[in-house]
Amino acid sequence: MHEINPHSLPKETGWIEVIAGCMFSGKTEELIRRLRRAKIAKQTVLVFKPKIDTRYSVDEIVSHSEQSLPSIIVETPQEILELSKDAQVVGIDEAQFFSKEIVDVCNQLANEGKRVLVAGLDQDYRGIPFEPMPQLLAVAEYITKTLAICVVCGNPADKTQRKIISAERVVVGASDIYEARCRKCHYLPEEN
Repeated sequence: MHEINPHSLPKETGWIEVIAGCMFSGKTEELIRRLRRAKIAKQTVLVFKPKIDTRYSVDEIVSHSEQSLPSIIVETPQEILELSKDAQVVGIDEAQFFSKEIVDVCNQLANEGKRVLVAGLDQDYRGIPFEPMPQLLAVAEYITKTLAICVVCGNPADKTQRKIISAERVVVGASDIYEARCRKCHYLPEEN
């Protein structure tokens, strides 16, 4: 994982950092780590997550390794913009669950001089880019791609394997429904 060099951070401007990868790759854990460091630096930090994500907690972002930070639940990206007026650092988890408006909101926050940290799945369970993550990756100044470990063969994994059959693109769940797989071991459930 590439660590951001604090000596190369932008000055007198905002920016966007995107943490992307498959499930169980440590995206939320890395987001929490960066947000905690911003709090240690005495920066004003606000953390947001979409209303749909209630897997581990209603009012916290929680990693699969059970690290957590208090967060604000929102239904729309516009709410993030309205609630972030006094924040220096804005954290957003599970960005793939927001509409494409999240891209404009992140750009606006960065244009206001805020550090915007965004984490989310870059691919859905089929291996298809998960909107709006590709657009966020395109406008971000910093990108971190996290990898998991394939549960079948132990190779680096960047795919999310759905273990149940469902035609829905979004099925919220954790290890009960998903696991990390490498390119070789990933398949579509309805094809096997």
